[in-house]
Amino acid sequence: MPYIKAKASTPVTPAEEAELKAQFGKAITLLGKGEAWLMVEIEDNCRLWFRGDNSEPMAMVEVSLLGKASEDQYDKMTKAVCEIVSDTLGIGGEEIYVKYEECDHWGYNSFNF
Repeated sequence: MPYIKAKASTPVTPAEEAELKAQFGKAITLLGKGEAWLMVEIEDNCRLWFRGDNSEPMAMVEVSLLGKASEDQYDKMTKAVCEIVSDTLGIGGEEIYVKYEECDHWGYNSFNF
């Protein structure tokens, strides 16, 4: 039950949105999850500030998953997420944060996993 929420300070075209969704779908396998259960949210034109400044394009990506992953898996996922956002939106890796949340409980279709 993974969920990825990507916020960017820049506009995101429909083609870029589709590319982000597709690439996140591939990358989620690094955490031992599949695209079949992945939900993706993409929010553009966010008012983000980093280091007290908002003059550079930047992004915040949150990854939530049911259960846990290893440090190695998180390292690989962070690298993949930064590359995906950088390649798709032109945002430098030094302007991207990635946050992880591990959940013990996740509901779906009127029941919990």
